[in-house]
Amino acid sequence: MHIKVLGKGCKNCALLERHVTKALADLGLKASLEKVTDMDAIIDLGVMKTPGLVIDDVLVLSGRVPAVSELKPLIEARISSKT
Repeated sequence: MHIKVLGKGCKNCALLERHVTKALADLGLKASLEKVTDMDAIIDLGVMKTPGLVIDDVLVLSGRVPAVSELKPLIEARISSKT
C-alpha cells in the first residue's frame, strides 16, 4: 500500500499525516507514506484544497482532516478493493 499526504506543509497537513500513521498502527498495517508538497503535482492529482489523501493512486479525500476513526474504514476499503 502506498499513501500520499498532499499539502504544502501546513499544520493540517502534518495532522493528517499523524492521523494516517495512527490509523495504520491501529489496523496493524504497513504502508509507504509519501508527503507531496509540489503544488503542480497536487493539482495533477485532482486536489484543489489541501490537505489531500491518496491511497494506491486513488484520491480518497481533500480539504479536511478526518479523525483517525474515519480514516480506518477508508484505508480498509482500499485494501478490500484490491482483492
